[in-house]
Amino acid sequence: MHVAHLTLHDFRSYADLDLELEPGATAFLGRNGQGKTNLVEAIDYLSRLSSHRVASDAPLVRAGADQALVRAAVVRDGRTAVLEVELNPGRANRARVNRSPLARPRDLIGLVRTVVFAPDDLTLVKGDPTDRRRFLDDLLVLRAPRFAGVRSDYDRVLRQRNSLLKTAGLARGSSRESALSTLTVWDSHLARVGAEILGARLELVADLRPYLGKAYEAVARGAGRDDAEIDYKASLDLDLSVVEERGAQATSLDTTLEQRLLEELEARRSDELDRGITLVGPHRDDLLCSLGNGELRLPVKGYASHGESWSFALALRLASYDLLRADGDDPILVLDDVFAELDTGRREQLAHLVAGAEQVLVTAAVAEDVPAALRGVRYVVSEGTVVRDD
Repeated sequence: MHVAHLTLHDFRSYADLDLELEPGATAFLGRNGQGKTNLVEAIDYLSRLSSHRVASDAPLVRAGADQALVRAAVVRDGRTAVLEVELNPGRANRARVNRSPLARPRDLIGLVRTVVFAPDDLTLVKGDPTDRRRFLDDLLVLRAPRFAGVRSDYDRVLRQRNSLLKTAGLARGSSRESALSTLTVWDSHLARVGAEILGARLELVADLRPYLGKAYEAVARGAGRDDAEIDYKASLDLDLSVVEERGAQATSLDTTLEQRLLEELEARRSDELDRGITLVGPHRDDLLCSLGNGELRLPVKGYASHGESWSFALALRLASYDLLRADGDDPILVLDDVFAELDTGRREQLAHLVAGAEQVLVTAAVAEDVPAALRGVRYVVSEGTVVRDD
């Protein structure tokens, strides 16, 4: 899979841009603030319908414009499809494939896949649980795009239930009884959708684990395959040894998870009414990242050095890439200004690991930051212009 052509209208710093791209390595070079990352951000947006830099669409639209357009010709298994998304902050976005409108923009997700390495990846191991949940869910959606709808449904149910908890917590008499009766209905909704997300995350972590060990061994000096570990921390007690083996029994295991969520919601009812928020569910879970062996295993957050933390974050991204490839697809790799953060040894090691990808897009301030293994096509980016450097 690779992007052969990229068109931007009023996206970030670009009023109009048409750019030809090729398979293999492409480097965008230029000083900070010139628009390098905007280019790869646009391609990544087509993959996930969200940015790896900002939480909303508004900053993606060029100042003074009402909307932005991202269009890419994507080649997959020898066939080309033109993917397009129109960003309309404050209104519904629109998406098209080969000029034909899609019923929902999220139907675009999964038609092109990207794995992005960026300086902010350090938050995967040092940041809040929110960052790690987003990492899991983004990867989950790339593997199975239907989970974009499941995640949206869960967010909607969670908002409704939290609102009802606040109302019930303040109500008295018959009003309280009515609110509690309605809350039981939303408990069922939350448990049903939450069980689907929880089960899929557990399966994802189990699938990702062996690739993580291999990747960490490759990027961290002197590390072994068993040094890096990830574990799923749920907001309720689970027999993970059973749950992670979903396979053909996914339906029965989702039913088991749904029942456990309902039981825990009932047990925490009093606390939830006092606080006015939902205390049980996938939105309260975390991905535990640790280093070491046996009894010496320690959390990356708070214990690992800066270099170890960086290596772990890189390993998570590399593991994601390898897992997607194992699923039968070769994602587009984006290395957004990461080489400046790495020493020479880690630069060369990372470049060696990803050089065989069908398409690698690199951004860097200076050409010297790009390892020899990734010195393919080069573009110089300056003040919103992109010129090929032959």
